[in-house]
Amino acid sequence: MATHAAMPGRRGGRAHARPRRHTALAWALPLVLGVVYGFYAAFIRRDGGPSTGGQVLLGLVSGAALAVLCFALGRIQHALPRELRAVAYGALTACAIGFLVSLTDTSVLRSTVLGLAVGVGVLCVSYYALYARET
Repeated sequence: MATHAAMPGRRGGRAHARPRRHTALAWALPLVLGVVYGFYAAFIRRDGGPSTGGQVLLGLVSGAALAVLCFALGRIQHALPRELRAVAYGALTACAIGFLVSLTDTSVLRSTVLGLAVGVGVLCVSYYALYARET
């Protein structure tokens, strides 16, 4: 008797849907992460000496790149299944940490291993958190 309520209408479900707007947190979190990351990258590169324009430029570019990538991941994360979302968080973190370690003038092997270790850790934690939330 209630089958008429389950029948789809002629118009699609998105006919009157409002476009999704960016919340303040969707802008603020990537911006804060980018600023902190940029300052830290410039601080690592400074190595106790005077600040130069190249270090400031490195901080601005690396912070802006991380902020854009975090914002983009935040926009598409709901369209991804939880496994791929966890891989995306792990890959972004691994690249970010690997880059910071590479700024300390250590070997490529050390920055790769440390980036992968942190990335795998983030992948596992985010997969567990996403799995626990959905079940």
